[in-house]
Formats: sequence, C-alpha cells, structure tokens
Amino acid sequence: MPFRPLRKIFSPKSVAVIGASSRVGSVGERVIANLISADFSGPVVPINPAHDAVHGLNCVSRISDVPHAFDLAVLCTPADVTPDVVDQCGKAGVGGLICLSDGFREIGPIGRGREDELKTVLAKYPRMRMIGPNCLGVIRPPVGLNASFATDAVQKGNVAFLSQSAAFCASILDRAASEGIGFSCVVSVGNMVNVTMADLIDHLAFDPHTDAIVIYLQSLADARRFMSAARAFTRYKPIIACKAGRYHQSAIAAASHTGAMVGIDAVYDAAFARAGIVRVDQAEDLWGCAELLTRYPNRCGSRLGILTNAGGPGVMAVDALMRCRGQLAKLDPQRRSAMDDLFPSGWSRDNPAVVFGDTDPVHYSEAADVMLADHGVDALLAILVPQPLTDPDQTARRIADVAKAHRKPLIACWMGGSRAASGAKWLHDHDIAVYSSPEKAVTAFGHLVHYGRRYDLLYETPKAAPPVVVSDDRTVDDLLGGEGDVAEKESPQVWSELRSKRLFSAYGIDVTMPQVVRSADQAIAAADAMGYPVAVKVYAPELTHKTDVGGVVLNVSNAEQVAEAYQTIHQRSAQARPDIQVRGVTVQPMLVDPLGRELIVGAKRDPVFGAVLMVGAGGIDAELFQDSAVELPPLSESLSRRLLEQLQCRPMLDAYRGRPPIAMDALQDALIRISHMVAQHPEVIELDINPLVVTPTRTIALDATVLVDHEWKPIAPGDFPHLAIRPYPDQWIRADRLSDGTEVTLRPIRPEDEDAWTRMLATCSQETIRLRFRYLFKQVEHEMAARYCFIDYDRELALVAEYHPPAQSDDPAIAGGESSLIGVGRLIADAENHEAEFAVMVHDQWQGRRLGSILTDRCLEIAKQRGLQKIVAETATENRAMRTIFQNRGFQCRRIIGDDTLIFTLDMSGANADAESKQG
Repeated sequence: MPFRPLRKIFSPKSVAVIGASSRVGSVGERVIANLISADFSGPVVPINPAHDAVHGLNCVSRISDVPHAFDLAVLCTPADVTPDVVDQCGKAGVGGLICLSDGFREIGPIGRGREDELKTVLAKYPRMRMIGPNCLGVIRPPVGLNASFATDAVQKGNVAFLSQSAAFCASILDRAASEGIGFSCVVSVGNMVNVTMADLIDHLAFDPHTDAIVIYLQSLADARRFMSAARAFTRYKPIIACKAGRYHQSAIAAASHTGAMVGIDAVYDAAFARAGIVRVDQAEDLWGCAELLTRYPNRCGSRLGILTNAGGPGVMAVDALMRCRGQLAKLDPQRRSAMDDLFPSGWSRDNPAVVFGDTDPVHYSEAADVMLADHGVDALLAILVPQPLTDPDQTARRIADVAKAHRKPLIACWMGGSRAASGAKWLHDHDIAVYSSPEKAVTAFGHLVHYGRRYDLLYETPKAAPPVVVSDDRTVDDLLGGEGDVAEKESPQVWSELRSKRLFSAYGIDVTMPQVVRSADQAIAAADAMGYPVAVKVYAPELTHKTDVGGVVLNVSNAEQVAEAYQTIHQRSAQARPDIQVRGVTVQPMLVDPLGRELIVGAKRDPVFGAVLMVGAGGIDAELFQDSAVELPPLSESLSRRLLEQLQCRPMLDAYRGRPPIAMDALQDALIRISHMVAQHPEVIELDINPLVVTPTRTIALDATVLVDHEWKPIAPGDFPHLAIRPYPDQWIRADRLSDGTEVTLRPIRPEDEDAWTRMLATCSQETIRLRFRYLFKQVEHEMAARYCFIDYDRELALVAEYHPPAQSDDPAIAGGESSLIGVGRLIADAENHEAEFAVMVHDQWQGRRLGSILTDRCLEIAKQRGLQKIVAETATENRAMRTIFQNRGFQCRRIIGDDTLIFTLDMSGANADAESKQG
C-alpha cells in the first residue's frame, strides 16, 4: 500500500522559497539557483518582501498573497521567525515543508524552546509534513528537484542517501560529483522534528527509482517505528547503514554484570541485524557496498573465485577474504581441465587463478566464463593489473559480456590509474560493480554475503512452535507489587537473590532456591536438611555483586565449615562495605556437575531500543572476557539459537574431549522464558543470572539479580512501549464456532505456521487460489511463505482459523489427527495506521460454514481496536460470497477495475462497533 504523506515533498508540482534572496552565497539565493539549474518543471516562486525578483523570478511578499496552495515550501528564514512562517504555511494549505534554517536545539536551551514551539505549530496541521530544521535539503534527480543549498550538481542513480549530518551529506555530494555517483534521492534529515528516518524509509519503499537506501546515522529517537519501516523495506531491497560512534562508551550505571557488558553500539548491531540492515564501518564502504547490492539483490554464497593476471593482488584478495570470513572456492576437475586448455603454457592451477600478465582479452574473459560455470563458485572477482601487453579496455568489454551470461555476481577490480580508467568506466556503465583495489572489492563481496545470510536468518522457519510460557501469576503479582524482603520503595530497586529467584521460578526457570538464615545454628540446620555440599552467601539485598566483598563461600561440605563460612562472610562484608546492613546469610544447594558449563544471561533497558537481552560466557570473569551477544526481545527458537551462535564460547556447548553436549533445548527454552518475562513486565528494567549452569540434562540459575523500577506501571494488554519490536499478540487468540457447531481457534499467524500455511494452500482448489491471490501458482516457495507468515505485528495482522480434530470421533479418519489451518483473514496497514488492505481466504472443504464471515468480523473488530479509519478490499466480480459479506458490513463498492475486479471500502468511523453481530 503506497505511503502518501510525503508525496508533496518528493514529487511537488510547485515550489515556494520563503526567504529567497539575490545575495550571492546566501542560502535563499543558492536554493533558487539549484531549483532553476535542476530544470524543475513546475512553477518556482520566491517569497521575500525585500526583493522584487530573484534570478529573474518575480518575488511575492508573503505566502498568503499567492492565490493557490503550494505543494512544497522551502524555508530559508531566521530561526526566531520560523514557527510563525510555518503557521502561515499551514493556513495557506502548503502540502510539505523543507526547513533549512538552523538555530534550534543544536545551539542550546534557547534553540530547544524554538524547536518546541515549532512542534506545537506543526501539530495544528497534521497533513503538512516537514523535513528539518537545520538540514541541507532534499534532492530528487528523477523529478528535477534540487531543494537544497548544496553546491554540487547531482546525477540520477538508483540509490537513496539519507544523512543525519548536513556536513557529511555535503562532503558525499562533492565526492559523488567527481566520481560520477548518482542518486535517486538525497535527504539531509536535520533535527527530525516531524519527518523521521522511518517516514523516509516508508516513502522510499514505494519509489520506483530507489533500489537501495544508504544511511549515515548518528542516533535514533523512535526506534520502534524505525525498526518496523526498515524490516518492511529490507524484505525487498537492501539498506546499508554507517552508524557513527561505534566505540562510544555507554554512560550507564553498571548495576549488574549485564549493565557493564552491554554498550550502546552492541545494541545498534543487534537492532540492525534484526531489521535486515547491512552495517559498514567506514563511510567509503557505503558506496562500494551499495553498488554491489543494487546490482545483485539476490542472496549470494560465500565461496569466491578469484581470477587475476598478477599474483600479488590475488594474495591481497585472499587476505581480505579471510578477514571477512569468506571462503576460497575450490575449482572442480572439469573446470581445471578447461583452464588447462585455455592456458597450455601454465597457470596457477588453483584458486586464485593467476594467469599470465600478457593474457589477451579473449582468453581472460573465457577463463572468467569457465570459473563462473563452476557450481562451487558463488561469485567471481576479476582482477586486472595494466601490464605492458594488457588491454584493459577490450578486456572490460568482454568481461561485461561474460557477466550478462551468468546470474552469479561478477565483481571487477581494475587496478591502476589512467590506463585502467576507461575500462573501469565501461564496466560501471554496463552494470558491473568495479573497484580500484582487491580489498575494497572483497569487502563489498563480504557485505553481499552478509546481506544474504541476514535475510535468510530473518525469514528462517523456526524448527518448533514456541514453548507455552505459563507463569505463576499470583506469585509474580505479589513480587512486582512490592511484597517481599525489601521494605523500602526506592526506585530503581535491586532485589535480593531470594526474591529474584522466586520471580524466575514463577516463570518456570530452574533455580537453586536459597534459604535465609540469621545465625550459624540456623545455617547448619538448613544445610543439614538440604544435603551437602552447599553454597553460603551474604544476605544484603542492596548488595549487587556478592563476590566483591568476599560474600560467597562454595563447596561447603559439613556443619563445621557452615559455621566457619557464616562468620567469615560477616567479617569480610563488614570490612569491605561497612555502609551496608548484612541481614544474615543464605544457604542453598551446591550444584556439582563436572559436565556443566557456565553462562551469563541478562537484560537491560537501552535508552534507544528499550529492553535488550544478553547472553555470554559466565562466572566471576564474565566482565573480563566480554564474550557476549545481544538480541532484542521477543525471542523465538531460531532467534535464541542465533543468539548463542554469536558467542566465541559457543563450541564449548557442544560435545568435546569426551564431554557430551549440553541440553540445548533446555537452554533455549530458558532464554525464551526470560524474553517473555522481560516483554510482559516493563517494571523489570535489568536482570542478571550469573552463572546459569547448563548441563547435558538441565539448565539452572545459581545466582540471580533483578532491578525493578516502580515508576514503570503495568501496561495494558497488547501495549509494549518498552520494546522495539511488538511481540506476538496473544491477546487476540479466541475460540469460535462455525455454523455447523465445529469449534475452531482464531489466532494471529506465527512464523512456525509456514508448513501448515503451505499445506493449506497446496490442498486448495485453483479457483480458490485465483480468487484470493488474483493469479495462479503451482507451488508455494519459502520466499512467498515467508512474506505471509513472518509479519510485523505493528503493521500487519494475519488471523488464521485453526481446526483441532477431536481426540474421540465417530469418524476414525479425523480422530486424534493433526491440527490444520482452514482459513486466513489478513489486514495490512499503512505506516501511519490510517488505512489497511483486507483479504480473506477459506479452504474449499470449509466453505459454506460462515468461516469467511467470522474471520471478517474478527479482523474488523481488531481494526477498530487499533484505530484504523479505512479498510479497502478487492474481490473478483464473480465472488458472490465475498461481495455479500462486504455489503452486509457496510462496505461500499467504490471502483470497478476491468470486467472482473471490484474495490470495496469501509469507513471505520461509521462502521458498526459490534461487528460480530453482523451475519454473513
């Protein structure tokens, strides 16, 4: 569904420049000059009462003097008058604004006050959107728009460039002008008081001129909107981002090991991975990566073939390949034989394939063709070094022809200066990604491979349905309600180990439960009852790290040692921290398992992305080794597995040196349960389990800490403001009955439903498929299934009807059978949650039982809950059942497309709130 609010900024029919000037070098003069030189086809009107004309265009005193509304107004006005100018534009019906003015929050308190005033004015005109302030402007070469004060002309291209820094944007435009780099769009976003990165990504998703987005990012404000927009875009096109501040230290109070081990940049890495964004470290890598990804948007394997007419560059390429964890392809015997025939005088007989420096263009291109035909080669890097008898131009022409004959990526590296320049240009002009050095070429290839892996991971079908996380709600409510061992209501509040473990236990996570004792005799009695060995720890709820004060004694094996441990802990604690109140000790069973491995699992509240989960190598040295991985909740089976695979210590979880592997299913189950707890309870702002011991049979928490902020109130069902990604909306699960009394479950679709969804379509008639999808297909591929089963619950809803055969039945064919999906209703909303497309499909076997009506009513009910204002549906003219369903629910037939398609719309503001009372 097209995203329309920014259309008048990016494709305007008319432009006003408020603050236009004839003073050479001023912002107002530069903008007018750029609009004229870009050959903008619509009227351009300078507005300034102090001038009669600017660059030959007659000036108008104020925007209210113009008899018609402008699509776009560019503001070049002083900051102190800008809010009033914006108000005038709103009253005049201007569609969009680009505010180039500076002097807002970037200058301090006075500027922040102006920016707040600007936001207040813009809120009065919700249909008028503004980019800026404090920005360079917007450039749209495909429509001849240069609404900026940039000094460089911009060529047409297929990559959109979004920059959070005006200075960086200007430097890139200068480089692009000298290197012939083109753009579909350039936006300097400025302070983003109205139009955000998410808005821009959503708009560009439907731009036919944009094949990829390159982003220079410094920070984010609305992470949830950004994640949702990016995930929607990267389903079809790549986003490449350069995030400044990779090594900036997070200014957090390390209330736990987790807080100390998770920095801001690690969270950005995790968020980009979850959104399918490719991150590059250096600004110069942005274009090399974008050039390759736009030419080869399909996923690519990591096995690289290298063809070179010089040995040194081949070695350089291999070194770079190893750095980016690629693979050197192995040539099969058939291709080796073909290369022998091409070079009877000799070649390297391996990959890299080094041929003679004077190899002619015909033999060089034929060698490239042979290597690309090898099934073990995923992509080919062709390196050419100009030597005395080398012909770079003719070789480039032949290489371009070879590339067209293969679907695999062919990457060129034409090294040298003037002799290589024309050949490199020929390759570039014929859609071959070409680089000046082997390192740059291989780095770009690494990003291409990384993009493919990231995409596959995003839409990897989970191996199993998620565990049903059942918690002891009464215990959880009592704990989070304040009852427990902490009398104070300070916020944030660090819970004791006992209270923390009670919370984890309520979520089904295995723990060694401590017993609080106030004397040595009580400690001995507790240890005797538990059985030895035991662990004795200091009990001081406000103390986070017990080992820091010598407050932990392990492997206590008899009563005498218990008494000694009790005294020792009190003495050490009093000496190390005389300011804390030691309330006794805890005694708990000591887990002794030589096959166990120690991990740390935690969560923290990131200021940008909200709740974040961490897993790493555990124990007392966890912070020292810093072997950790980060992910955004909620976790699924595949996400929990990927989280563990990022660890350097991951191999220790497998079998090695006679030790059996750990119970991976139990570990992943614990991670998913912790994820669920963090998602459901925003009060839990930080938690830490260290160590979490994983053995071949179980996963158990030996020590735990929870940090709770009582300022966070429990949320309404289905609302998760502390999460960057909306979790599965289980509040929309309900049971229903068909007209014949058959019980079905209506619930949102899950990624785990891919197989069941595919089976449903495979057993539908071709007529049902045609009526739903408007075209026929023979079978469902994973690509298609992923689009329909892996959905963003912030924007989409696919409500499936699931039938569970009864355990006992007169019909033995269905008794105790497997559950199946029998229908789907789908809502896809626009980015502003204003309008949604609706579609419904019912399996042939279940048609005629009112299932279509039930799915429609339930989807309309949820649409109303989410505040959608308009529903649009498309159906075939001959689909009388769906036409009846729509008409009975107040849909209006607005358009007829051809002879066979009807478009129905429903105004939700006038829709019956009790949709379920409607009968189909």
